[in-house]
Amino acid sequence: MKNPISKILIISFLTLICSCSKDDPAPDPVTPPVVVVPPVTTPSDALTTQNAKEYLVDKNATAETVALFYNLKKLAKTKFAIGQQDAFNGFYNNGSTSESDIKKTTGFDPALLGSDFLFITDKSNNNQADNWFYQQELKTISDVKKAYAAGMINTFCWHIREPNKEDSFYAADMTADQKATAFKSILPGGANNAWYKTKLDKVASVISNLKGSKGELIPIIFRPFHEFDGSWFWWGANYCSADDYKAAYQFTVEYLRDTKGVHNILYAFSPDNSYSTSANYLSRYPGDTYVDVLGMDNYGDLNNQGQTGADKANAKLKIISDLAINKVKIAAMTETGYRVTATISPVTNWFSTYLYSTLTANSIQISYVMFWNNNQDGYYVPTPTATNAADFTTFAKKSKSALANTLQSMYVLPN
Repeated sequence: MKNPISKILIISFLTLICSCSKDDPAPDPVTPPVVVVPPVTTPSDALTTQNAKEYLVDKNATAETVALFYNLKKLAKTKFAIGQQDAFNGFYNNGSTSESDIKKTTGFDPALLGSDFLFITDKSNNNQADNWFYQQELKTISDVKKAYAAGMINTFCWHIREPNKEDSFYAADMTADQKATAFKSILPGGANNAWYKTKLDKVASVISNLKGSKGELIPIIFRPFHEFDGSWFWWGANYCSADDYKAAYQFTVEYLRDTKGVHNILYAFSPDNSYSTSANYLSRYPGDTYVDVLGMDNYGDLNNQGQTGADKANAKLKIISDLAINKVKIAAMTETGYRVTATISPVTNWFSTYLYSTLTANSIQISYVMFWNNNQDGYYVPTPTATNAADFTTFAKKSKSALANTLQSMYVLPN
């Protein structure tokens, strides 16, 4: 913002000059005063190690959670962390499960691990040792602890199944009536609010028992009801009003933080890529007091769209980067990728040119990017023998890229 004092002085000076008619004697030369314009202090510059907690959704957040917020915010000024969903248990072509596909290709683990509460809260999870869903829960917990011990960042999404039959999280699998009523039913006073609280109880129990080697709680980033601007999930924009979405998000935060006393969460807000203005991005925003991370999932703009698509994606990240600077939030690309299969070939320089441009152009400040998971049939991150392995390695070695080996200490505030 321009300095208002200097603006007034300049206007006054010009007025004085213009008020002298051609018939008046020439006035003595007027030397404009020297105005020292103080440096503009952006809200992000106000973040310090002493006041960091005040910017979090949870003012009672653990020390490690506060440090994660501060360090992620500062990281974005120089680097972005690279991560992958299910990095420790999703492998292309059933590859070796001894290390992540990112490590196989680059020699280093990702800086970020994505996990899901899907199987943890599944109706078939009976907490018994021989139950497949419970086994997945234990594996998820183990992976989170492994990532934390390696200094990595942990983030969770939640593909929660719809509350009627709990068979699917996709709207396409529901009846018209179910799609019209499911989301509203989980709000306070709704027919399925008690059901939803039971699911949140399980989430709270798991998060509250994620502990490091010294007994400290492991911080996570949690992004409930993601990609809500699309119509593929039952919490999508076609099936709930903006007010209902905000209310559900707010209830989720308040229940976990206040009712269950969980204090090791940073909360993420992450639509898909449908927005083009900040007003549109914020149309379902639950408020600054409920969000720590401003995110975006974006596959479409980078789906073999070349530099044009990269520029579109960058413009959208620029919007959330500016919002995050102004609001003192973390900005992130919470999901992305280009899936390669037996019938879909890699895009030349997709990582090192297009995606890197997306994440760095226009001086944006993005804290992390997460690729979706690899599986038997396809990959988002190449394995060493893939034809685009060198492209990914080049991307991972660029000056603003960070894998686990170059990630700063994230869980301790700097001196």
